[in-house]
Amino acid sequence: MASTFMGLNIGRSALTTYQTAVNTTANNISNVQTEGYTRQTTEISATAALRINEKYGSVGTGVEATAITQTRNLYYDTKYWENNSSYGLYEQKLYYLDQIQGILKDDTTQNGFSTIFGNMFTALDSVITDGPSDASARNQFINKAQSLCTYFNALYTDLQDLQKDCNEEIKTSVDSINAMSEKLALLNKEIYNLEVRGGSANALRDERSALLDELSKMVKVETDEVDVYNTNGENLGVTTYRVFINGQVLVDGFDHRNLEITSSEYKNNQCDIDGLYDIVWSDTKMDFAVSGGTAGGTLKALFEMRDGNNADAEFGTVTVANETTITITDLSITDLAAFSVADKGSISIGNYTYYYDSFTMDMSADGTLSSVTFQLADQNNNTDSELMDKLVGKIGTAGTSVDAMGVPYYMSQINEFIRTFAKAFNDIERTGQTLDGEAMGTFFTAENIVGTVYGYEEQYGTTYDDTTGLATFTDQSDTYYQLTAGTFQVNIQSIRNANYFATTVDITNGTDAYDLITKLETLQADVEMFRGDDAESFLETLLSDISVDTNKADIFYKNYSNLASSIDNQRTSVSGVDEDEEALDLIRFQNAYNLASKMISVMTELYDKLINETGVT
Repeated sequence: MASTFMGLNIGRSALTTYQTAVNTTANNISNVQTEGYTRQTTEISATAALRINEKYGSVGTGVEATAITQTRNLYYDTKYWENNSSYGLYEQKLYYLDQIQGILKDDTTQNGFSTIFGNMFTALDSVITDGPSDASARNQFINKAQSLCTYFNALYTDLQDLQKDCNEEIKTSVDSINAMSEKLALLNKEIYNLEVRGGSANALRDERSALLDELSKMVKVETDEVDVYNTNGENLGVTTYRVFINGQVLVDGFDHRNLEITSSEYKNNQCDIDGLYDIVWSDTKMDFAVSGGTAGGTLKALFEMRDGNNADAEFGTVTVANETTITITDLSITDLAAFSVADKGSISIGNYTYYYDSFTMDMSADGTLSSVTFQLADQNNNTDSELMDKLVGKIGTAGTSVDAMGVPYYMSQINEFIRTFAKAFNDIERTGQTLDGEAMGTFFTAENIVGTVYGYEEQYGTTYDDTTGLATFTDQSDTYYQLTAGTFQVNIQSIRNANYFATTVDITNGTDAYDLITKLETLQADVEMFRGDDAESFLETLLSDISVDTNKADIFYKNYSNLASSIDNQRTSVSGVDEDEEALDLIRFQNAYNLASKMISVMTELYDKLINETGVT
């Protein structure tokens, strides 16, 4: 038969169980405003029945709290992480696109392109009005022309600074991901150690989920949690947890991997800053897939804004491949004005990447490119003749082809306009004579950071082959390849001496002859100069690109922001604390506790009657 005091034990089990339930509810209420907290539930079940030698067979023994579990839905977590990576991607892109738009903004102040460009041609017109022999008018025009160069020099500096910011933010992001991976592995270990003894690591799981929420904004996050079995196939009641970023393992149970930053002297595009970072895995030294189809988050956006060239890299068919050189023909970019291959960079052919230290190009007199030959660096692997022979006929791509309009794209577009405009201006000037009767050279030159001045004399003075119409130049040759927004200058001779500016083909026509100025004035609006439009509309054309791209990013950013709120609300409806629901639970458990107390009181009276009042005297 059952114990005499079994009723008291049953009452005690009810008291302790509902005390636990009340405490759990109190904990939920106290964390109603805690970010990342998951609602906890006390699981209650009947204790094992006691079999007795009576005809009814067994008797209940009470109740117990078997576990305190989280109320969380992995489906909503997964949806939130997927959306959060897209949200982070477009939020970061929108930030940098706004920065580029601000740099390119053409306002009505004296610092705007339209004003500076218009002022230069107004000053050119004044040379006619005041007379080409007037030194003051000449100096005014030359100064306005230099102001145009200074404007583009400033654009170059601002865009390079922006690329540098992206680059440094990539490094900061990698440091954050490494810190998170270490923390996630540590949390996995703490959760395992606690739960292997039968507990529920609810607070630690909340901390891990909050960390994954943060990580999912930087990269695309996926998780996998599986049960752990012993060698006999028995479930140990614990799990192992893995975290993937961009489809690659970051954390596997107690182990974590680190990402590593590497930098190289080789560039992707001509005007890239030095020391651009790449990301590799520390353990394998393999590239981290930051821009692939499975990638996402702010880190992908940083690479797109830093390296994005609108998939407009130079590529062509490999016709020569050996251990020292690779030549490509049938080029995608044949206009020297649009040519933005780095002087030291890489060329990719299939899955192979080769680094080069210099290149030569075959070019016609009008600046049309026929082929490019890259002189390979000594450090290259995979240069055996058998492999190199197989590369012939494949497509080779110089630099990287990133399908996004980032800093390199806008830099390349600016350089293309400058080269086209400067060459058209110089072609006219070179047909004339200075006020001192000398043959005029180039008016717009290029001066690099070490002070080397390029007047494109090698390009102008070269005799092109009568049969092919081509000549060969190197990346160091005095050609318009040297002209960028950063090197754009007025010839120093013109700045020092205003007479060094041709206004006429033949000075014997008179010092006030201005036949060349008439031709130069047509370059403002009468000649197709950039993407089918005239020169003064250059920035409007470029701003249309950035406006469309910014608007697109803004739309996606707002859409993913709204989705994030919607998914988070759905997730909170399951895992969040509802005050009304907790208040009802509090009353429910309180009533159950009161009834258990009443049962104890009744059992006390029964035992008092049994022990004290039914004794035999």
